Amino acid sequence: MKFYAVKIGKCPGIYERWEECEAQVKGFPNASYKSFRTRQEAEGFLADLSGDDNKPEPSCADDPAWPEIYVDGSYLVSTGEYSYGMVILFEGEELTFCGKGDDPDLAGMRNVAGEILGARKAMEYALKEGWEGIYLYHDYAGIACWCTEEWKAGKPGTVAYRDFYRGIRDRLKVVFKKVKGHSHNRCNDLADALAKKALGIE
Repeated sequence: MKFYAVKIGKCPGIYERWEECEAQVKGFPNASYKSFRTRQEAEGFLADLSGDDNKPEPSCADDPAWPEIYVDGSYLVSTGEYSYGMVILFEGEELTFCGKGDDPDLAGMRNVAGEILGARKAMEYALKEGWEGIYLYHDYAGIACWCTEEWKAGKPGTVAYRDFYRGIRDRLKVVFKKVKGHSHNRCNDLADALAKKALGIE
């Protein structure tokens, strides 16, 4: 197990998952972070403010007030259909969406197909609204990793998803945030329920 210490980033601190650390430093000017084998070493890194890293640390309150979007996917074995659910939180409002997909290149990926569809729908909605950026919450690591190219896209469906992101990343900033599935996160659970509803699953 590794511990990721973010000294300079959006929300400095110690993270246990690379995806969480990456969300704090990706695109952040002069970000400072390291991985360690123990929490004690990570805490020591944060405590050492000498040298070039001796810069003011931003607080989480400085994060841009972008919309938060939760997405999830579902799959119905009996019909081979996949779907997505989406929850958007912005300026005190909560919007919900769901729908089915019909791309044969994605259908073979089952639930992941719905996750990918949801992520694309989230980005397309943000572009339509003219938003500068979004926080995209997902419970499948590939939603971020194919876009950041930490994972190599090998299947036609993942290649198309990666290429879609490449085509819009200059117009929309996306901060990917991994959440644990089925962990009683209200919005993630709601996105999951919406995806199932689209397939007629109660």
